[in-house]
Amino acid sequence: MTIKQYKGSAGGWGALASTTRHLVKSENVTRNIRNLLKTNQDHGFDCPGCAWGESEEPGRFRFCENGAKAVNWEATSRRVTPEFFAQYPVGWLQQQSDYFLEYQGRLSHPVRYNAQTDHYEAISWDDAFALIADHLNTLESPDQAEFYTSGRASNEAAFLYQLFARAYGTNNFPDCSNMCHEASGVALKQSIGVGKGTVRIEDFDQADAIFVFGQNPGTNHPRMLDTLRKAARRGAAIVTMNPLKERGLERFTNPQSPAEMLTGGATRISSHYFTPKLGGDMAVVRGMVKSLLETDKTEMLAGRPSIFDQDFIQAHTTGMTQYLTEVEQTDWSAIVEQSGLSQDDIEYAANLYRQSERVIITWAMGLTQHKHSVNTIQEITNLQLLFGQFGKPGAGVCPVRGHSNVQGDRTMGINEKPAPAFNQAIEATFGFSPPTQHGHNTVHAIKAMLAGESKVFIGLGGNFASATPDTRLTQQALSNCNLTVNIATKLNRTHLITGKDSLILPCLGRTDIDLQKNGPQSVTVEDSFSMVHASGGVVESDTGEMRSEPAIIAGIAQATLGKQPVDWLKLTEDYDRIRELIADVIPGFSDMNQKLKQPGGFYLGNSAAERIWHTDSRKAEFKTHPLPEHLLAANLRQLSEDPVFVLQTVRSHDQYNTTIYGFEDRYRGISGERKVLMMNPADIEALGLNVGDRVDVTSLAADGIERQVKGFKLIGYDIPAGNLAAYFPETNPLVALDSKGDLSDTPISKAIPVILKASQIHDERIDLASY
Repeated sequence: MTIKQYKGSAGGWGALASTTRHLVKSENVTRNIRNLLKTNQDHGFDCPGCAWGESEEPGRFRFCENGAKAVNWEATSRRVTPEFFAQYPVGWLQQQSDYFLEYQGRLSHPVRYNAQTDHYEAISWDDAFALIADHLNTLESPDQAEFYTSGRASNEAAFLYQLFARAYGTNNFPDCSNMCHEASGVALKQSIGVGKGTVRIEDFDQADAIFVFGQNPGTNHPRMLDTLRKAARRGAAIVTMNPLKERGLERFTNPQSPAEMLTGGATRISSHYFTPKLGGDMAVVRGMVKSLLETDKTEMLAGRPSIFDQDFIQAHTTGMTQYLTEVEQTDWSAIVEQSGLSQDDIEYAANLYRQSERVIITWAMGLTQHKHSVNTIQEITNLQLLFGQFGKPGAGVCPVRGHSNVQGDRTMGINEKPAPAFNQAIEATFGFSPPTQHGHNTVHAIKAMLAGESKVFIGLGGNFASATPDTRLTQQALSNCNLTVNIATKLNRTHLITGKDSLILPCLGRTDIDLQKNGPQSVTVEDSFSMVHASGGVVESDTGEMRSEPAIIAGIAQATLGKQPVDWLKLTEDYDRIRELIADVIPGFSDMNQKLKQPGGFYLGNSAAERIWHTDSRKAEFKTHPLPEHLLAANLRQLSEDPVFVLQTVRSHDQYNTTIYGFEDRYRGISGERKVLMMNPADIEALGLNVGDRVDVTSLAADGIERQVKGFKLIGYDIPAGNLAAYFPETNPLVALDSKGDLSDTPISKAIPVILKASQIHDERIDLASY
């Protein structure tokens, strides 16, 4: 392992070198270069990575370093065949790293677990479908089945999946959104009537200021850096609030800029960078509003106009008076203590906001994975409402989604709490009454499987065992099932946590040509800006017995329900037929097949961006909440006499969600190992420890269950005192199942209370050559 301060900018030659290395590792160099040129292009495929949108600027490469990794990783020539599973027992595979598992290549054949031999063995598609149907049709209740969805599933696959599950009789739809942006959807739906961001990508070209909260685009969605670079170069203020100093938000060298590449130049991204405490963002925004309210009163007393947009407030909002009373009653001392920033810093940020006519506020999981995440996002929305920052170019709110179609899945009906209007549309179109009772989200599903109440788990993509909290309990929950089914492109940890019966069903990826009865098919995705566009695979390769996600879902549905309420297999002969049904059910998708012929796809629209508020009051609603009494609950602090720290889980740069591409976290200067703990150097010294020491990390939870990970190496890092950071999924075992956000049930992965002890594990070296 090496630790070396990274002094360069994000992007640049380092990004190109990393892309080249991963091209070579794919073993398909020439073909994958051609594939990359088709990424995010018309008549090409949508990047299987993040959900950042595309500008209409022609003649550009539309992939980033991590997008290239995702494409190369998917388009590898390596294959996991029945012979592979015959060679390696599941027990042996369980001991291997996540990197090793996914590096073996693409799954090629459907396989079934044989508990007597501890091996997966080949099974025919028809037998696999019949086995699933038999398990589903012998359950006492449809609610004993869980239908999990990853955000990489297409709109067509997600629509078929939810239709099948509802026709079967359940709303059990745990999905990856429950673990990331659920708080965004809940908060925005209550405040402005739509659970999505309100901006389009061109709004970033017109914003006077962009406030970035709790995100690391340099690693998690690098194409965003090009958008921020353009804004910075034209003079927009970019104000960052993030506990870690992330290089991508400091400066960026655009690999597509010859001038910057040849001269070693870079663009400064953040004009101002603040590092609040973990969970302190709500207090930061409360302080900004308090400062602005004090300015407003001063202006009014002097006979000058209010600094707030009173015309917008009167015409479009309700609840402002109660909210501002709460702001007035919040003491600066509480704001400063909880935020970790000085009053001067907060007032400075407020003044930057006030000087900007058009403001976008954007955030990611640094805001959404806290107990009070919904309240925090509504605090941001309140600020934007005070200044009328909705329904005008260059302004609005922008939650930045992760997987490329996580927003589209929710639009298609992957929702355990379906709206009455959605149920009515399903009934009108398909002639059956869908279930109306709320189903299981991810946390509920794990608990139901643990209790033996849910007996079948079907995963449409993803890596459930690694992505979810409380790893030991989650693995036990899956093991309790009578049947687990995983539809996937690559081998991962979840496939090795078998139920009494288990199937792995290999599916085509985003890059693969999807050939059905009526010819090559395309699917669609929705990005973070409500743009829907087509994605058609371009890779001609040995796909073995892989099938498309829509074809697999249709096969399961037809085996389970017959041709009710639709002829499932006929729908998958031509995906236009699926899209015609989507157009009948989902608002905004009328004439979908025709609209997709437009370059770049089509915009779904956004009611809040049009100043139409689908709330109970039919107005945008200021939501009033006190600041949390403590960022760390008193009952948890009292569980230990040792110093209690707050840990957040993060990705490394060579990672996308649970997929580990390698062991380089370039921008943080960490290489060769993932069991590391980033910590303020003063905190390390106060504990009597040294940089490089290994510690065991134990989390504190009210249920009294010991949750511990061992042998993490201490790294001195620029992070607020009392705060820590470490990679997931390695630290997911520390997140208690009942540690979840208010109203969102999102696991609190950014605020884990932990204590540290010197470890008995000595320094260890990872033999990367073995991978």
